[in-house]
Amino acid sequence: MDGRRRKGPIRIAVRVLLALFILGAAILLAGFLHFAETVAALEAPRDPKADAIVVLTGGYQRIDHAIGLLKRGAGERLLISGVNPTTSGNQLRKLTQSSSTLFECCVDIGYDAVDTIGNANETARWINDHRFRRVLVVTNNYHMPRSLLELEVSDPQTEFIAYPVVNTDLRNGNWLRQPGVVKAMLSEYLKYTLARVRAMAGARSWSGLRGDLAGMSGG
Repeated sequence: MDGRRRKGPIRIAVRVLLALFILGAAILLAGFLHFAETVAALEAPRDPKADAIVVLTGGYQRIDHAIGLLKRGAGERLLISGVNPTTSGNQLRKLTQSSSTLFECCVDIGYDAVDTIGNANETARWINDHRFRRVLVVTNNYHMPRSLLELEVSDPQTEFIAYPVVNTDLRNGNWLRQPGVVKAMLSEYLKYTLARVRAMAGARSWSGLRGDLAGMSGG
């Protein structure tokens, strides 16, 4: 009899934990599907116009789009944020087949950011230096929600306009049969969720800037 009494509470606890696990999994799945729908619905404005443009590095296709926007007069200046210190401005100019005149007059290269938080802080500093108010943000569509979130945390006064670069069309269900795309989307969804929690808690303790990282290492 005592054994049965002990097993009763254990079974209840197991069932409660299982129910909580299933509920949590369902919430995460629903959140992921909503995130995917949000990303799929992102579209670049037809006639973009802002004070300036920022592109977050992660692929030369993004930089090509940003250079194209600059050439069309969508913004006065362009910041290429998060460039590897071993990559020179001249290399970027040649890769984008741009003129020296364009790069010398209107392109700034940021070498300090090491992640998306760093991109946001590097961009906020650049915006403050030039006193811009409306900025086009160029990055991959799946990276856009987190990028805008981090930018708005770093600089809530500036209006950021999304200009997503689409590598994979998410408007149909075909991407669900591509493991690489699903993995990238899941990874980005988890990062975005953590970023939202951190933003709500005001718990950002890392600047994402190379200079601060060097200072921490030296200290």
